[in-house]
Amino acid sequence: MSGENCLEGLKILDLTQFEAGPSCTEALAWMGADVVKVENPRDGDPGRSVAGKTTKDSLYFLQYNANKRSIAINLKHERGRELVKDLARGADVMIENFAPGAIERLGLGFEAIKAVNPAIIYCQVKGFGTGSPYERNLAFDMIAQACGGLMSITGEEGGPPCKPGATIGDTGTGMLMAASILGAYVRRLRTGQGEHLQLAMQDSILHYIRNAFTYMERTGKPAPRAGSKTVGGGNPPIGVYPCKGGGPNDFVYIYTSAANPEHWTRLLKVMGREDLIGDARYATPAARTEHRSEVDAIVSAWTIQHEKVAAMELVGSATIPAGAVLDTMELASDPTFVERGIRQTMDHPEIGDYVMSGWPVRFGGSPPALKPAPLLGQHGEQVLSEWLRLDTARIADLRRNEVIA
Repeated sequence: MSGENCLEGLKILDLTQFEAGPSCTEALAWMGADVVKVENPRDGDPGRSVAGKTTKDSLYFLQYNANKRSIAINLKHERGRELVKDLARGADVMIENFAPGAIERLGLGFEAIKAVNPAIIYCQVKGFGTGSPYERNLAFDMIAQACGGLMSITGEEGGPPCKPGATIGDTGTGMLMAASILGAYVRRLRTGQGEHLQLAMQDSILHYIRNAFTYMERTGKPAPRAGSKTVGGGNPPIGVYPCKGGGPNDFVYIYTSAANPEHWTRLLKVMGREDLIGDARYATPAARTEHRSEVDAIVSAWTIQHEKVAAMELVGSATIPAGAVLDTMELASDPTFVERGIRQTMDHPEIGDYVMSGWPVRFGGSPPALKPAPLLGQHGEQVLSEWLRLDTARIADLRRNEVIA
């Protein structure tokens, strides 16, 4: 059993670009939804040339548009907008993440689409939510991270705010929308009811930093930055410790839980520091917090003698949470990700073989298969024939009049 037939028959009209919207529809495409990406006939999704205009699509575009089909429709042409309505009439889901107000100015807003398909699940992703004083503002991932509170809790203690490397504002928002679409779709199958889903990137960040709010509520203070530790600093030892080699990522993360006092005792045994077992300075989480710098020095003196993977294995084998800090090259070079299907090869018609991370959830033992991101307008004739039953003459007329490309 494979994941790519889970959503077979689900039709999604995708008017999204860049990452927040495309990551959502890509997740659903991996599970078998027929995602038809509507693009500008001239340049397509701006993500196609995000790293500079080339004759080939950017690798960024490939990452977020696998397993989809593309149709290039001129939305400035009245017949183009009517064509989108025709496609929406037979769609289960329509999703857009244009600039605020843009889709309504095109006459393709929720009310207009609901009029032709009352049961449609109409989805909108914006930077800021309806009713926010900034709802007309543009936003990208880093803006959402700043305004959603994530940067305020990221960075070294006492240092400036820092943007996390993961695009949580974009892909994180996409995953929340994907889950919501599935919920609305299940209800639609039961009752026939449509839905209008709206999600702001700023609002989605609040979802991902709920633990920081618990710190604020517990202390009455804004949640602080804690570097590589957890919000509030955690229970030492916690954080990254230097390892043999001295490279920029030669570190191991070690975490001892306050809920499991045995972690500290086990770690002392791994490090050969049984002499410190029962030492009042370090015997309790509170005592270790008071002597944090001493604890970190003790652990660092041991980790620096070992390469990071060896340190991870030694600490982990003692049933203590530990992880080597692996960089992207190390991860890409690990054959087990390919063997397990977590990283797969995209057979792209122009770029060739391209290895990328796919959908990581296993269905019956295997992740869904990775298919190529579409060329601009590649599936236009196919989609119009399948979804609208247009014959070759009518499709040729649309192309001749520059309604599609």
